[in-house]
Amino acid sequence: MTAVLPRAVDLNADLGEGFGAYRIGDDAALLDVVTSANVACGFHAGDPEIMVETFRLAKAGGVAVGAHPGFPDLWGFGRRALPYSAGEIERLIAYQIGAASALSALAGHPIVYVKLHGALANLAVADPDVAAASVRAIKGVDATLACLAIAHGKQEQLARDAGLRTYSEVYADRGYQDDGSLMPRARPGAFVHDPAEAVERACRMVQTGEIVSVTGKVLPTAVDSICVHGDNPTAVVTAQLLRERLAIESIVLASFASKT
Repeated sequence: MTAVLPRAVDLNADLGEGFGAYRIGDDAALLDVVTSANVACGFHAGDPEIMVETFRLAKAGGVAVGAHPGFPDLWGFGRRALPYSAGEIERLIAYQIGAASALSALAGHPIVYVKLHGALANLAVADPDVAAASVRAIKGVDATLACLAIAHGKQEQLARDAGLRTYSEVYADRGYQDDGSLMPRARPGAFVHDPAEAVERACRMVQTGEIVSVTGKVLPTAVDSICVHGDNPTAVVTAQLLRERLAIESIVLASFASKT
C-alpha cells in the first residue's frame, strides 16, 4: 500500500526592501516563519549591504532565497509601470539576477529562484512580451533557477513552456480580479488587512486549489507558494498565524525550491 504524503506548501515574503540606513518591515522576525525569501536586488529597494545581510540571515534560518527584481524605481518602490521595451526589461532583470547571484554567493547562500516584484510582476501576468522577456532573462543567466510566478499569468505559462522549473504563487493579503490578476492597489478590495481573514483565505486556497475573486468567481489553480508582503504592518502576525493554522490542518511548510 502506498503511503499518502502530507500536503506541503511554501510560505514566502518579500524581504531586504530597505535602502541605506532605512529599513522596511521586520525581516528577522519573518525569517523565523517563512520558508522562502524574495530579496530585493537594488532597483526598487535594497543595496549590497542589505542584500548580503538578508542572505546571511536566511542561511542561518535555513530559508531558501531568490532574486526579487523590479523596475528601477526607488522613488515609487517599484510599483509604477515604467515605459521600458521588452528588450530593456530582459536586461534589467538579468542585471538584477546577476547582482543577487553574486551577493548570495558571497554570503554563502546562493539564490535558487527568481520572483518579479511589483508593477513588473503585474505586467508579466498580462503582457506576453514582458512575460517572455522575464523568462529569457532567467533562462539566459541561469537555467537552473526556478521561476516563482503569479498564478494564472502569462509568465507562469511561458516559463513552463520554456522548460524552467515553475511554481505558482498566491497571495494571502491581496484581492483578486475575475481574470486571476491582483486587484490594483488603488481599488476597493485590493488588500486584506485583517490577519485572521488573510489566514482563512490562504488556507482555503491551499485546501481547495482555488482562487476566489472579489466578485466571488472561482478559479482553479495550483498553489505552490503563499506570499505575505514584508512591508505590510501585519506581515509578521499574519505569517505566524498562517504557519500555526497550516500545522493544525496537517499541511507541511516547505520551500518549493526543495522540489525536484
